[in-house]
Amino acid sequence: MTLLTRRHALAAAAALGVGAPAAAQDRPRRVVSINSCTDVMLLDLADPGQITALSHYCRQADSSTVVERARPYPITYESAEEVLALRPDLVLASRHNALATRQALTRLGIRVEVFATPETVDESLAQVRKVAGLVGHPERGAALVARIEAAFAAAAPRLGTRPVSTLIFQANGFTAGSQTLIGELMRRTGLANAADRYGLRKWGNVRLENLVADPPELLLGGQAAADRPTWADRLGHHPALAAISGRMARDVLPESLFLCGGSVFIPAVQRLAAVRDRYLAHRA
Repeated sequence: MTLLTRRHALAAAAALGVGAPAAAQDRPRRVVSINSCTDVMLLDLADPGQITALSHYCRQADSSTVVERARPYPITYESAEEVLALRPDLVLASRHNALATRQALTRLGIRVEVFATPETVDESLAQVRKVAGLVGHPERGAALVARIEAAFAAAAPRLGTRPVSTLIFQANGFTAGSQTLIGELMRRTGLANAADRYGLRKWGNVRLENLVADPPELLLGGQAAADRPTWADRLGHHPALAAISGRMARDVLPESLFLCGGSVFIPAVQRLAAVRDRYLAHRA
């Protein structure tokens, strides 16, 4: 590529909001993640040699989608002493991580980038772009965002497909309303969040009486592991639900698909679309 051609390519990339990769000497060389969701983004966007350690959550199949990919890397349990001993030049953390740890690392001169839990898809994609820039690979962030947007487009219901009234039960019957990230995923995949009918917009529990009086078409149980019963399974044995057993279908979803955004959106919306199609085919 000639110098002129390269300049034109970089100018076009900049116009699209995609930066050129940083020079190797300008990228952080020792990056530590202490949160399960920043684990995912770091694995997706950094060079393997940049990853010094991940969080202990990456070893837990019920809360992580990257257990196998994370296996080669050391882990920490979030203490400042552990992280400091790794001599990182960048730490990725969440607001849910211990404030004392984050403050201690900052006082000692370690760069700590803290991420909030995204409440929308757009917020999550912005985090992907930010992490990509932090590790010196903005072009990888742009490519991943394009893949995620393509997955949403593929999982969208066909024009004219009616929304399916659906309620998702996670651990202990915890339910996401429409004004949550899960609610947005449901809406984008043609599932009408029944939590709205019960007055739940954010997060909370749905009373058994609501299910009996006004059941959704589909009840999805969040499953921590394939061999564990879901909360919906436990609830399903309640005598009060016997009368509506023929009016409410059930299915299961791995809970790990709904704990992070970024690349996790891809299998999440694929699974939701498959559940939708399976239900509609059964009802046809």
